[in-house]
Amino acid sequence: MNKKIHTEAVDQLFEAILSLRDKEECYTFFEDVCTINELLSLSQRFEVAKMLREKKTYLEISEKTGASTATISRVNRSLTYGNDGYEMVFQRLEAEKKSAE
Repeated sequence: MNKKIHTEAVDQLFEAILSLRDKEECYTFFEDVCTINELLSLSQRFEVAKMLREKKTYLEISEKTGASTATISRVNRSLTYGNDGYEMVFQRLEAEKKSAE
């Protein structure tokens, strides 16, 4: 874990996020905390990660998401060399989807 971001303020932010109960509360909170562009950038990175995991090409990803090749490359580095945060979330979402079927 990156020690630069591991601060009391970040801990408090994560506690606040973990207190959210549903998607509507997430919209309410994140619309106050983030600018529209920040929120759209986060969601774009998540979509890029999903598509990279599905073995889509940079061109396909860029065309669908509007992400630059620099953003796609940065997300790809996180998927390859990061802390497996994306993978953890994707596995949980897939498990939830299976249990709902």
